[in-house]
Parts: sequence; C-alpha cells; structure tokens
Amino acid sequence: MALTPLNELAVFVSVARHKSFTRAAKELGVSTSAVSQSVRLLEERVQQALFFRTTRNVSLTDAGQRLLERAAPGLESALNALEHLSADTTQLTGTLRLTVPSIALASIIEPVLPRFLRDNPHVHAEVRLSDRFVDIVEEGLDAGLRLIEAVEKDMVQVRLTPAFRFMVLASPSYLKRHGTPMHPEDLAKHDCIAYRAPTTSLPYHWELERGRKELRIQVKGRLATDHSEVMYRMAVAGVGLTYLAELQVAPALRAGTLVPVLEDWAPSVPGIFLYYPHRARASAPLRAFIALARKLLPTN
Repeated sequence: MALTPLNELAVFVSVARHKSFTRAAKELGVSTSAVSQSVRLLEERVQQALFFRTTRNVSLTDAGQRLLERAAPGLESALNALEHLSADTTQLTGTLRLTVPSIALASIIEPVLPRFLRDNPHVHAEVRLSDRFVDIVEEGLDAGLRLIEAVEKDMVQVRLTPAFRFMVLASPSYLKRHGTPMHPEDLAKHDCIAYRAPTTSLPYHWELERGRKELRIQVKGRLATDHSEVMYRMAVAGVGLTYLAELQVAPALRAGTLVPVLEDWAPSVPGIFLYYPHRARASAPLRAFIALARKLLPTN
C-alpha cells in the first residue's frame, strides 16, 4: 500500500481530537468539505471506515481508534521536527486559547501572559475566565488551568504552582463586629459567603481537616455566588466569612485586609495544573507558554 500522506493523517487526527469536521476545518484553516474529502481519501487508502458519522456526532470506529493511537505520536514527532528545523528563521504565530479559573489569575496569568505576549508579538491570546469545568476539546481550546482533582485522567497534566491551602478568611472589620470562630462548629453562628457550582447551583461544602479528622460543612449566609472573585471582594468589604485558596488571596493576606481563621483546619491541595488532551498535539504557542510558565513560576 502506498504511504499515507502526512496531511491526510493531520486532518484525521484533528477530526478525532475535536470530534467534529467543522471544528477541525476551523483549526486547519480549510473548508469543511476539504476535511471530509481528506478523511474519505484516507478511508479509501486503508479500506476501512475510521469514523461513525451522524448529524450531531462524530466518533472513532475501532479501526480509527487504532490508527489514532499509532499515528498521533509519530505525527507529532514529525511536525515537531519540522518546527524545530525552521525555528531559527520563523517567528511563533497562532492563537493561544485557555480556560482559566479566578484562582489562577494572580498566580499564573498575571505573571506569565504579559511576558509571553511581549516575547511573541505575532501570537494572539484568548483567555476565558470561568470557575466552571470546561470541556476544552468541545469548545476548541488549547488547554485549561484547574486543580488536579478537576482534571480528567486522560489529560496531560503540567504542574504550574506549588501545593497550597484553602482557608476560612474574614476582614478585620467583620471579626471586630462578630468575633472570631475558634472551632468549625462556630461557623453556624456566622454570616458566610457561600459558593454555588456554576453548572448545578448546588452549594459547595467547606472542606476542613486537622490531622486525620475531615469535615464538610454546609455554611449559611445572606450572600451566595458562583464566582470566587465575588467571594474574595465581598469578604474584603466585610460582608462575611469566606473560603478561598491562599494562592488567590495572597495580596489581601499581605496587606492585612483579610486574615485567616481556623488556620489549623486549613486543608492542602497539590496545586494548579495546566491540562490538555493526551491525543492532541500541543500547539506551538501552548508549548511556548508552558516553557515560559515553568521558567517564571515556582512549583515547589
């Protein structure tokens, strides 16, 4: 059988990654019909159907799955070789598309993205701020930033921060008016700023631990929100107690506008991770962003 052209494999991998002919065409900068024709030619070459197609969904057949597992790593290596060969004579181009939670703004995006854009003047960036979990493949994004427990197992995971704690916090003015809780049970007597999951609107239980003892507390209060930045700003304003990552509120802790309470009950998490699909080839802008983040950010 004749060798399959590299461009047909590239189209196949893009369709498999996005599960969509339309999104693959957008990524590759060609028409949807051109993508369909390329896949059809590849299927004719291997004499097997590679995709199941319906009006709403595109999924891999068993043959398509086997081809993806075998071809994607080799294709990535070949394309990387071409990029490295031309790296000295070309400038990085393209668009970096990220989904970012509020928690990562001050700790990752602010120190890294401005430098990244200065170093790469021909690269554009699209940052979608959201505390909800985002399907980066479905929404055509390069990567996301999340706590490790929110990242699916089939994703490449790159640590970008050290471990940190989640803490109960309040402004000095709130504590002066209402007193300082000394035990988790005391939270029931306080006005707490509650977090509700963006997708379900269910209240988030504050997770506390000391030694081997773990507690999940459903707090009560007059204010609830689906955005941690609102919790942060309202806590500084003295509205109530809140529960946030020390990474996010570090400026307020340094300034003394927020102080931790129940600090011996503050649980630790492994850190914030950048993630992207195992089977997707990381774009050149994404690889450059990861390299710069690793250079600029402490991870230990």
